[in-house]
Amino acid sequence: MEIAVIKTGGKQYLVKPGDIIRIEKVKPSFAKASEGEKGDKVEFKEVLLFSNEKIIEIGKPLIKGAKVIGKILKQGRGDKVIIFKYKAKKRYQKKAGHRQFFTEVEISEIIAA
Repeated sequence: MEIAVIKTGGKQYLVKPGDIIRIEKVKPSFAKASEGEKGDKVEFKEVLLFSNEKIIEIGKPLIKGAKVIGKILKQGRGDKVIIFKYKAKKRYQKKAGHRQFFTEVEISEIIAA
């Protein structure tokens, strides 16, 4: 079984073929449009670790030539998060909401160097 650690959106994800991950919004590497469509392929070239039954390869900091290929399942926005700031005895309060954009990706294959 192949396993890899990829870095995208400032976060690291442990993935294997068949996994479905929800990451920060990305656009496909070949597209000129700002948003990837359902079914587009995405390449993650920042591979930090690769492992299978025989070897474990750790990057310093990245593994040269390794990449993970995935397919976009959907683009969307997450649940609303309420931000509430409050200062006691100063009559200050501020309320705001935020919905983060995300991309849901199914990992199809891991290519080692």
